[in-house]
Amino acid sequence: MRLVVATRNEHKLRELAALLPEHELAPLPDGVELPPETGGTFAANALAKARAAAAATGAAAIADDSGIEAAALGGRPGVWSARYAGDGASDEENLAKLLADVRAVDDRRAAYACALAYAEPEGGDRLFEARCDGVLAEEPRGDGGFGYDPAFVPVDISDGRTMAELEPYEKDAISHRGRAARALGDWLRTVRPGTAAGREVGP
Repeated sequence: MRLVVATRNEHKLRELAALLPEHELAPLPDGVELPPETGGTFAANALAKARAAAAATGAAAIADDSGIEAAALGGRPGVWSARYAGDGASDEENLAKLLADVRAVDDRRAAYACALAYAEPEGGDRLFEARCDGVLAEEPRGDGGFGYDPAFVPVDISDGRTMAELEPYEKDAISHRGRAARALGDWLRTVRPGTAAGREVGP
C-alpha cells in the first residue's frame, strides 16, 4: 500500500520505511504545508498532520508525533521535545538542556512516547500509541539514532547501552516508534482502505 508520510524529518522517514517494509512510503510533496504542532498531546498533533497530508494529496497518509518524557520534570519536554531548547534548536541543544535540567534532581527515569496516526482522504483515521521506558544516562553515548537517543537507556536492554549504541534492528524491536508501527502494520494487514476508524493503544 502506498502511504504518504507527513514529515520533513528524514530520520523519521527512514525509520518508518524500515519498520513498514510491506508498504511504499512516499515523502511529503514539497508544496504541502503541515499544521503547526500546537496540540497538547502527541495524539492530537499526529492526527492533525496525517489528516492534513491525506486531504492535500488525496492519498492515505501517516504521521508520527513523539518525544521524551522525564519523570523528574513532570513529563516534560513531552510534546515540546523537538523545541525544548527553543524554536530551531538542534538535537544536541535539546539533549544538553534536558540533561542539565535532570541533573538538578535525583530521578533519571524517562520514557519515549509515540502516537502514529493513519488517515484517509475521505476522512477515516486510526491512531496507534506506544511507549518505551528507560533512564537517562549521565552523558551522551553512541552515534546512531537521533534526537535524545544518545542519552536514553531503554529498560528492555540489559547491558546499559543507549538507543544510539544499539544496532538499528535492536532499536526497532523495542522503540516506541517500532511498537506503534508494528501495530499499524498488523492493522493494515487486516483491513481495507476506506474502513479506518477508532484508536489502538499499544504497550
